[in-house]
Amino acid sequence: MIHVEHPQASVELWAMDEHRIGLKPILRRIWVRKGSRPRVGVQQRYEWLSLYGFVHPHSGRTEWLILPTVDLEMMNLALAHFAQAVGASNDKHIALVLDQAGWHASALLQVPQGLHLIFLPPYSPELQPCERLWPLSNEGIASRWFPSLDALEEAQIQRCQILLQQHDSIHHTTCFHWWPPDPSKHMAFKGFDITPP
Repeated sequence: MIHVEHPQASVELWAMDEHRIGLKPILRRIWVRKGSRPRVGVQQRYEWLSLYGFVHPHSGRTEWLILPTVDLEMMNLALAHFAQAVGASNDKHIALVLDQAGWHASALLQVPQGLHLIFLPPYSPELQPCERLWPLSNEGIASRWFPSLDALEEAQIQRCQILLQQHDSIHHTTCFHWWPPDPSKHMAFKGFDITPP
């Protein structure tokens, strides 16, 4: 328990997940004049990148990372980047909610100091606030054709930079009514058990 073991530390509750993006286009419905047919240039290609999203639902803050794939090595890199970005340490502890994918729960996972993993029950994506981020992050790449993964990555970076500033929108999208209260301001959370199942 974070506040039992570290009574003077500040605590933040974040969530994270991964989202696959690629050269196979994301097609969306659009408004067109009655009687006309919209055209979108597409080319089905099966090359992918992985967007790692971290969200603090109470404040709407986000952290983003684009990596080549999802596996243990990339997860170690993502956690190290995230811990450094949010300042996880002995004085600031981060409880991170995530699913039980194999690379999340591996015994070989290197969890940085000040970071604590809280695993969701199996098969429960509806409990994951990060699932609500993907329609927002897709806005910059939907119904577009990209000649390469580099071009796709550049468009996704631009969209994520916009989302970094949209705290209110992300708060309202990801902060579920049952999401635990801000642990730094709510005494009932101070005994919250962060031990993995």
